[in-house]
Amino acid sequence: MSALQTKNLLEVTNLRVKFKTPDGFVTAVNDLNFTLAQGETLGIVGESGSGKSQTAFALMGLLAGNGVIEGEARFNQQNILTLNEKAMNRIRSKEIAMIFQDPMTSLNPYMKVGKQLMEVLTLHKGMSKAEAFEASVKMLDAVKMPEARKRMNMYPHEFSGGMRQRVMIAMALLCQPKLLIADEPTTALDVTVQAQILTLLNELKDDFNTSIIMITHDLGVVAGLCDKVLVMYAGQTMEYGTAEDVFYRPTHPYTQGLLKAIPRLDADDEMLSTIAGNPPNLLHLPPGCPFHARCEFAKDRCLESMPILQEFAPGQLRACHKSLDGWVA
Repeated sequence: MSALQTKNLLEVTNLRVKFKTPDGFVTAVNDLNFTLAQGETLGIVGESGSGKSQTAFALMGLLAGNGVIEGEARFNQQNILTLNEKAMNRIRSKEIAMIFQDPMTSLNPYMKVGKQLMEVLTLHKGMSKAEAFEASVKMLDAVKMPEARKRMNMYPHEFSGGMRQRVMIAMALLCQPKLLIADEPTTALDVTVQAQILTLLNELKDDFNTSIIMITHDLGVVAGLCDKVLVMYAGQTMEYGTAEDVFYRPTHPYTQGLLKAIPRLDADDEMLSTIAGNPPNLLHLPPGCPFHARCEFAKDRCLESMPILQEFAPGQLRACHKSLDGWVA
């Protein structure tokens, strides 16, 4: 692979997202760091409320009005967190696109799908209606939409869940963005349609050399699509590495707990494994490691100081006081 291909497209440094509430600041994302190369897929996993979606919204400039962002996110060497709305609008869709969790609430129910697709191209690419129509049909074909030309004249409610998600993917890819952020794109779909969407994303990644950030709590999705995995908990990175390392050689107690909780056909356990307790209150984060209250290996040190995210092997990072082969003082 050439040096050009391996150059980082996105570099996120000390990203912090807080929300101002009447009770104080809620820290949704706390000093997040990661990089993404061109054509690479990063999976961000963690329980609900771990800060996955807020990371995506921060990168897209779509935070709620009471949100406060700190840190840096360099996309093509430009810090996109400091851009104004007009400058960010030029980057959205053209350079960075997003697929949202529920396509039914993302698509306009009063507009035909074709018109919604064409609108992207007339606004961002300055195409004529005829050019935009043909380009939209071509993209619907690319996402394996049957009878694409006929579908252009249909409303969102006339599509199945899987087909609506294909429309959203087609819409996101119309301007051929360099980065695609997918926020739980398979959550509302059945398993067979989910597999088709993942296969489709894999093919599109190869065809367009698109980098993908896949946000999900489904570890099976990550295993099937991602090159690298970032495990988040309470807005912080617990573990980061290649998908193979994180799945087959997890080192953080939280990652190990998540993997144990996956139901397995070859296991004869009568009860499913779970991680005891609940995530911490983000309004009043506890001192030390945020996972200490639920960790079976927690010691006094874990309650007192936050472990530093450190590289313990090439390309592998973890934030844990416990050493790889047991406890050290």
